[in-house]
Amino acid sequence: MEEKNFICTACPMGCKLIVRMEGDEVVKILGHRCRKGETYGRQEAIAPQRMVASTVRISNGLHPLVPVYTNGSVPKRRIPEILAKIREVQLTAPVTAQDVVIENVIGTGVDIVASRDMPAIS
Repeated sequence: MEEKNFICTACPMGCKLIVRMEGDEVVKILGHRCRKGETYGRQEAIAPQRMVASTVRISNGLHPLVPVYTNGSVPKRRIPEILAKIREVQLTAPVTAQDVVIENVIGTGVDIVASRDMPAIS
């Protein structure tokens, strides 16, 4: 039996989780003080997910970069591929917050969206 240790981030309590596994199967989750902790521990042990935030180059904008993020969580193991796709993008101002920058990034079903307005310089 293998044990994995995590600090839960599903709520502000920050419980120290111990997830006991046999192969790829979760056998027991210890240390959670709420239901969210049990769900988080199971997800983190089997297929961890993360939100991604980065920046994209923009021409003719007030600043040279515009912040972007994923509008949902993506598999942790695919983050390097996602960041590589983000680095390929070059936008032209103006950009509005919530504009989709990359739709369905690398087939994850998650979009990369702008997190702020970026006006064009006159």
